[in-house]
Amino acid sequence: MFAFDKLRKSLRLFLFYGNNWTSLIGGAITSASAIVLIGFWVVEIFGHSGSRNPYLGIIFDLCLPGLFVFGLLLIPIGIWMRRRHLKALGQIPSVYPRIELTDPVFRRGIEIVLVATMVNFIIVGTASYRGVSYMDSPNFCGLSCHVMAPQWTAYQVSPHSHVACAECHIGAGFSAAVQAKVNGTKQLAEVTFRTFPRPILAPLSVLRPARATCEECHSPTRFVGEKLLVETMYGDDEKNSLTHNVLVLHLGGVDSLSHLSGIHGHHLDDYEYVATDSSYQTIIAVSKHNSDGSSTQFVSSDWKGPIQGVTRRMDCMDCHNQATHTFQTPNDAIDKAMVDGSPSASLPFVHKEGLQLIQAEYASQAEAATKITSGLDNYYRTQYPAIWSGQRAQVDAAANTLVAIYQRNVFPDMKVTWGTYPNGMGHSVPGHNPSPGCFRCHDGSHTSKDGKTITNDCSVCHNLLASDEVNPKQLSLLGLQ
Repeated sequence: MFAFDKLRKSLRLFLFYGNNWTSLIGGAITSASAIVLIGFWVVEIFGHSGSRNPYLGIIFDLCLPGLFVFGLLLIPIGIWMRRRHLKALGQIPSVYPRIELTDPVFRRGIEIVLVATMVNFIIVGTASYRGVSYMDSPNFCGLSCHVMAPQWTAYQVSPHSHVACAECHIGAGFSAAVQAKVNGTKQLAEVTFRTFPRPILAPLSVLRPARATCEECHSPTRFVGEKLLVETMYGDDEKNSLTHNVLVLHLGGVDSLSHLSGIHGHHLDDYEYVATDSSYQTIIAVSKHNSDGSSTQFVSSDWKGPIQGVTRRMDCMDCHNQATHTFQTPNDAIDKAMVDGSPSASLPFVHKEGLQLIQAEYASQAEAATKITSGLDNYYRTQYPAIWSGQRAQVDAAANTLVAIYQRNVFPDMKVTWGTYPNGMGHSVPGHNPSPGCFRCHDGSHTSKDGKTITNDCSVCHNLLASDEVNPKQLSLLGLQ
């Protein structure tokens, strides 16, 4: 009975002080946003929602829940303000209006308040969960934040396009979530005030280690053995001459006898290196930690100063640094597109002209699309009129492909161009891969005090079976040509 009387007294205070415009407006905002939210969720359950649109996600998973909570906060704020005002005027009543439970209207009001309170708790909980989930979704990361356009574009065509961004960039656990939201707040401020860097770089030092990302799905100790790699290339001559490189990659790993072999196996030893730049492209020293507790340091003969710089323990991402956000080189992009049939190799000099067009400087992607299209069209119209009139569809298709290649790899507004993001896989090849890759360490100049040198023998990683051959016999024997 005492608890009931206390509840009735609290309700009397709430109803008396809650009769003010601020609290009433708060109630109206809360009710309106709640109805819209519930309606959206119902529609989404039945599969007719356009929630893939990032802006709808922002409205329904972030803005409206915020508006709902704002309305709830206005109710106690209005109560506090009215009580403070009446107290200043000396008009606080000694006896508040009575509440009679025998009044059916009042009893119905209490029932409505209790039900509304329970519904509000459910809405706030659901909206909070959905808001956090939405902020961890690829749509939010890639589409809502326009500065991430390069990374989003590369992610969509990567082997990991089915893996949510948060699985690699945030991870599980409360501390990881808090750290991500704090960092996200900083990034939001940078986007708001346009102080974000161009291009956006993500040094390996700020990324989660491979054991918490890559190794959740991939086992570095798995024995892969050998892998056949066929590279198809087109020349810059009139016929776009086709040639092939055929390699056998010694991926290796850990075999059934626990022996380390191949590229993966040899890098499973405990290595640490020192780089002079944040992108880890210039490595001046490599240390191998031996099983007896000692270590062997290999120092580049080109380096004469003290061993100082960015120190990092090697893992998967030192080579596979673009496992998801991969940006192509111009030659590789056009070669792979021509293998797929567009640009068509039947178009004279299309490889050479295509390279020139996609490597030219443009102020924006829109300008690039216009000038690449018109440039290729003008070239064939003036230089090869018969081709231009007889193979117009192929010329147009080639132009569309070149525009797509450019827009997938170059983002002038973010100062992302060819080679902005170096690839740690492979090594520098003139015209194809400008990144040193393996040669950062395997350049033949990293030597220890006892005269041992990190090998630069190509056959340790791969065997070159055919180089720049038109019809490699290996492909014929395997039935691949």
